[in-house]
Amino acid sequence: MATGTLSGMDFVLPLVIGLLIGAVLGALLGLVLARRSSGGDPAVAEARHQTAIAEIRAEEAQHRAQLSTELAALQATAAGLREQIATAQEQYRDLVERVRTEQAAQVERERAESKVLQQLAPVQETLRSMQAKVTELETQRSLQHGELTQQLKSATEAEERLRATAESLAGALRSNSTRGVWGETQLRRVVEAAGLIERVDFDVQWSVSSDAGAGRPDMVIHLPGGKHIPVDAKVPFDAYLAASQIAITATGEEGDRRKRLLNDHVKAVRAHIDALGSKAYWAGLGTSPEMVIAFIPSESLVSSAMEADPGIMDYAFSKRVALASPVTLWSVLKTVAFSWQQDVLTADAQVLFDLSRELYSRLSTMAGHVEKLGRAIESTIKNYNGFVGSLERQVLPTARKLQKLDESTVLGPLAAIEDSTRDLTAMELVADLEETTPPTPELEFSTLDESDARE
Repeated sequence: MATGTLSGMDFVLPLVIGLLIGAVLGALLGLVLARRSSGGDPAVAEARHQTAIAEIRAEEAQHRAQLSTELAALQATAAGLREQIATAQEQYRDLVERVRTEQAAQVERERAESKVLQQLAPVQETLRSMQAKVTELETQRSLQHGELTQQLKSATEAEERLRATAESLAGALRSNSTRGVWGETQLRRVVEAAGLIERVDFDVQWSVSSDAGAGRPDMVIHLPGGKHIPVDAKVPFDAYLAASQIAITATGEEGDRRKRLLNDHVKAVRAHIDALGSKAYWAGLGTSPEMVIAFIPSESLVSSAMEADPGIMDYAFSKRVALASPVTLWSVLKTVAFSWQQDVLTADAQVLFDLSRELYSRLSTMAGHVEKLGRAIESTIKNYNGFVGSLERQVLPTARKLQKLDESTVLGPLAAIEDSTRDLTAMELVADLEETTPPTPELEFSTLDESDARE
C-alpha cells in the first residue's frame, strides 16, 4: 500500500509542474494580447513583447530551477520516505511474524498448560487435602503444644512438691523414733500383703524370755506345728542418706567421701546384726528355727550394704540373723501362708475321712432296712396276686349265683384299718423325695358289671 502511494506521487508531481508552467504562459499571452489590443506601436509592442517573453522565460527558467530544486528535494525526500517505508514494512512484517509466532506459541502454551492442569488436577486435589491436613495438624500441634506446656508446668510443680516432700521425709527419717515407726509400718504392710492375719498367723510386740534376757521383737510369725519365727525391723538410714546425695560417678574427694559413708552404712548394718544375734529370741520360743529375721524396709538399703561389703550376708548367717528386704520377706511369708493352708487342708481331710466312714456305716444299716422292705413288698405283691386270683376264680363265680339275694344280708360291714404308715422326717430324705418322686395316681376301683362277670 505504501509502494502504490509513492508511485502516484511520482506521476502527479510532473503534472503539477506542467500545469504551473502552462498557467504562467497563459498569463503572459493574455498580457501581450491585451497590450496589442490597446493600439500601441508594433515595434514597441514587439519590444515589449520580447522583453516580456524574456522576463517570462527568465521567470520560467527561475521557476524551473526552483521547481527542479524542489523536485530534487522532493525526490530525495521521497527516496528517504521509500527507504523508511521499506524499513517500516520490513519491521512490520517482522512484527507481524513475531506476533503470529507469539500468538501460536501462546496458544500452544495455553493448550499445554490446560493439559498440564488437567493432568495436575488430582495432584492439586491431593495438595488441597494435604493443605487441609497440614492445617489440622498445625491446629492440633498448637493445642498439644499448649497441653504439653501445661503438663510441663504441672510436672515442674509436682517435682517441686515432690522435692519438698522428699526433703521433709528425709528430715523426718533422720529421727530414730520416726524410722522405727516407718519400719514397723512397712513390716505390717508386707505381712498383710502375704495374706497373714494378726493374732492368728502373727503377733506384734510379743514378749520373749530366754537365758539371754527378756526381749520384745517387733513381730512373731507363727508356723504350723507350734513353731515361731521372730522378726525385728531395723532402719540404718543416716549414712546411706548422706551417701545417696553424692553421685555414683563422683571422683576425687567426693568419691572418697561417698565410700566412707557407705562403709559407715555397712558398720550400722553389722551393729544391728550383732544386736539381734545377741538377743537370741529363738531360745525363748520353744522348738523354733534358730534364727531371727532382720527386716530392712528398703531394697536399696540392703543392696548398697551388700555392694559395699559382699561378705555381710555370710556374717549375718553366722550370727543366725537373716537380712530380709520387703521382697524376700514377702516370699518367706507367702510360703508360711501356703503351709498354713496345707495344714488346714490336712485337718479338713481328716474330718472328711471320719465323716465318710461314719456315713458308710449308716448306709450299711439303711441297706439292711431297704432289703427287708424289698422282701416285704415282694411278699405283699405275691399275696395281692393270690387275692386277685382267688377273687376271680372262686369268689366271683359263687357271687354271681347270689345275685338274687340281698347283699346286705350276705356280706357284713368291713372293719376299718386304724394303723397308719410312718412318715419320713429326715431332712435329706424328704428333700430327695420331693425332687425325684412323681405324684402317685389315685387307684380307682370299679365293680364288675354282669357282662364283665360273664366274660
